[in-house]
Amino acid sequence: MSLDGFVAKKDKSIDWFESSCDFENGVDFPNTETFLNSIDCYVMGSSTYEFALQLAEEHGWPYGNKPTFVLSTRELKSERESVEFFSVHLEKLVDEKLRPRFKNIWIVGGSKLASDFLNAGLVNEINLGILPILLGEGIPVFNSHLQEHKLQLKSSTAYKNGLVEMVYSMGQF
Repeated sequence: MSLDGFVAKKDKSIDWFESSCDFENGVDFPNTETFLNSIDCYVMGSSTYEFALQLAEEHGWPYGNKPTFVLSTRELKSERESVEFFSVHLEKLVDEKLRPRFKNIWIVGGSKLASDFLNAGLVNEINLGILPILLGEGIPVFNSHLQEHKLQLKSSTAYKNGLVEMVYSMGQF
């Protein structure tokens, strides 16, 4: 996200994701493939899914063959075998479908979905990557319905490209 808390510009563009910052005291960025292999499945809202489909036309599907669960009340067409759609309550999805099968569940968007998961007490860790840019406006990481949550900083890492990663614990649910 940007330093001012946005995951995309108002027009949904993410061209600013590539940082040209050079922070010599930072560490090398870890192996992306190792990180992605640690994720068991993805959960996203319908707008994020549709945006991912647009990106996939030029860059390929970013989630590989990992199970991907899209929450939506709209009828959407699946373009991949690994994608399933749900319109159930979050607790039911987590208790019946996700928790029995997966350990590392990655919520990739959007702001309403992230806020809903947090407010329902279904998040035990938040991993934020902050890029060295101020956008001024755009699509926020969390929406305005987010409740107050106290967090415990577990780690922070500054990378040579200027990205700062912070990992916060929410406690167990």
